[in-house]
Amino acid sequence: MQTFKESGLPEEVLKAIGELGYETPTPIQSKTIPEILNYGNDLIALAQTGTGKTGAFGLPVIPQVVTEEKRVQALILCPTRELCLQITKDLNNYAKYYKDLFITPVYGGTEIRTQIRALKKGSHIVVGTPGRMNDLINRKAIELGDVRWLILDEADEMLNMGFKDDLESIMAQTPEWRQTLLFSATMPPDIARMSKKYMQEPVEISVGTKNSGSSNVEHHYYMVHASDRYKALKRIVDVTPDVYGIVFCRTRQETKDIADSLMADGYNADAIHGDLSQAQRDLVMHRFRKKHLQLLVATDVAARGIDVNDLTHVINYNLPDDIEVYIHRSGRTGRAGKKGVSVAIIHAREMHRIKAIEKIAKKTFERKWVPKSEEICEKQLFHFLERVGNTELEEDSPVKTLMPAVYEKLATMEREQLITQFVAAEFNRFMEYYKDAPDLNVYKEAKSRRNSNVAFSRLFVNLGKTDKITSGDIIGLINSKIKGTTVKVGKIELLRNFSFIEVDKEYEQEVIKKLSSAKVKGKKVSLEVATPKPSKRRNKRR
Repeated sequence: MQTFKESGLPEEVLKAIGELGYETPTPIQSKTIPEILNYGNDLIALAQTGTGKTGAFGLPVIPQVVTEEKRVQALILCPTRELCLQITKDLNNYAKYYKDLFITPVYGGTEIRTQIRALKKGSHIVVGTPGRMNDLINRKAIELGDVRWLILDEADEMLNMGFKDDLESIMAQTPEWRQTLLFSATMPPDIARMSKKYMQEPVEISVGTKNSGSSNVEHHYYMVHASDRYKALKRIVDVTPDVYGIVFCRTRQETKDIADSLMADGYNADAIHGDLSQAQRDLVMHRFRKKHLQLLVATDVAARGIDVNDLTHVINYNLPDDIEVYIHRSGRTGRAGKKGVSVAIIHAREMHRIKAIEKIAKKTFERKWVPKSEEICEKQLFHFLERVGNTELEEDSPVKTLMPAVYEKLATMEREQLITQFVAAEFNRFMEYYKDAPDLNVYKEAKSRRNSNVAFSRLFVNLGKTDKITSGDIIGLINSKIKGTTVKVGKIELLRNFSFIEVDKEYEQEVIKKLSSAKVKGKKVSLEVATPKPSKRRNKRR
């Protein structure tokens, strides 16, 4: 299928998408539209975000809905309110010339009675989040016995968010003869298990390679000391004046701290996290979509369902534990045929994680150097001059009426002096900030314990895999509690209910004292010196 006209879609749909400027289907649309138009087998479609998945299921389903029958014929489940509204908006655009077709979004965080009234009027297609959909089922406000199409959009995200039980409960309310369409960016084991349990001989369609990133995204990494992450973040942003992106953090508290620090330092940034009300979240997202914000700081959970097509950057302030999460993060940029950059700020002991992502995602990371003051100031200056050159003045601009007085005020200055003063007035604060700024780059990967002259002490920690703790969490805890000193860390052994960590023997007691007053994920940390791990020796044969 080279164009939509060859797809078999009816004239009403072709006219609507033609007005939207769509002529050529994306790869995922080319493969799925014929399958769904023919009401064929169940379908598993694997594709990254931003590849046109809503059109892939929406365009073929809309013309098959029987509008004369006021019942729910298509149910679309998605992870978040934002994605629910985006899907509904897209479907309404596709169905522009189907006046009697009704599409209803249902989601949490808003008055449920309003949604119940909308459903009672008669809906053909319902788009909903799993939690709210289950609530409506329990209230007997929706009937799913006639659903022909059950569509799970971003299925991997819904499972990651803990909606497995909700999804199974909802699917049990739909008829066995339905066509189930499962769309996902990745194929984790839970998705495979769900497909075996609830789908009948599904056809699998994959665009690109499983668990691989978008080809439009460049992958960069910067290596710094863990304590210099925030300074590095600011420099990366400063050297990219037109940056428009999401900064991903590990925890809700870190998200708040980084966003507050960026705003205090004069950056055009804000955060979304679980402590915001829905109204506050909507306001932040409205400002971000309108590009009134350049940077949105978020955790993976808070960012779910954010659908913005023209992000220039995704910045991993911390790498995620799951490689598939990194792939999903990076897929938020480089969309709709545009180029994007995924940045990772790592410390010296995280290089193995970059190599693991390269292996699984089949992408190559490029080592970048944290820019120095001269490079940043030069880039900012020329960006400012470009903005000045591109500034348009209206004929009746009040600036023009002030120009005679301006000329008179500056008449005593020579051209070179005027330009120099002009630049200095704009950039003095900026240049002063970066004056004598240190080099943040770490030029060598951390040496292994065997190649180090550091004497290590082995500590017992009362946290393990059951506490959902990671090596990065432990290193981050040390860096956050011991300021002004980089404590060398050796091998970390994560066991089921506890762990062992090697730290520089010189700081043994300080680490025990400072970390023993901390809490991680609600659990008080306890450390003590452990028995040194015995070295392994081969038994000599006699």
